[in-house]
Amino acid sequence: MYGLVNRAIQCFVTDMHGPDAWSAVARGAGLDGAGLEAMLSRDPAVTRQVLSAAADVLARPEAELLEDMGTYLVSHPSVGALRRLLRFGGEGFVEFLHSLDDLRDRARLAVTDLELPQLELMDHAADRFSLRCLTGAPYRQDRAMIGFGHVMMGVLRGMADDYGALVVLDHAGAQAGAEVIEITLVERCFSTGRDFALGQRAG
Repeated sequence: MYGLVNRAIQCFVTDMHGPDAWSAVARGAGLDGAGLEAMLSRDPAVTRQVLSAAADVLARPEAELLEDMGTYLVSHPSVGALRRLLRFGGEGFVEFLHSLDDLRDRARLAVTDLELPQLELMDHAADRFSLRCLTGAPYRQDRAMIGFGHVMMGVLRGMADDYGALVVLDHAGAQAGAEVIEITLVERCFSTGRDFALGQRAG
């Protein structure tokens, strides 16, 4: 699991900031090589070290980096699988939001070793929602879940653009063992979304 997470961080840093930036991150994290095998099981502390080193090298807060990584995972040409998986959740952004409750199980079908936290969507009005990212995320420190909510912020922002929706997102912090994201849908059809056919085959 942690090997997959670390590999995602490596791809994000390399694709968005270049191989030299990743080399500096790897050195700062004390890794034994320039790359991380995706399926290699590693101590969760390595993930913390990699994130901390990336924040230092790129001079960015970890929360911002994690959000950017979430957007990268659903928008960059080199990583299209997650976008396809999420788009199969529905034809519109609201349908997509309601499909997030099942994302954990769908992700396991795609990658058996990928253990995502449980997501719970709550409807407050036709245009207001909150998403709870329950304990179980890969980023932990002193039993407090940190990080995955910020990744999901980036994912939601990227998917809103994908669907052509205009949304306002707010990370509300940790509440009762979960990170909470407040979602306000300003306009469902704000712009032309990216093309996607539910019946298309990957690749």
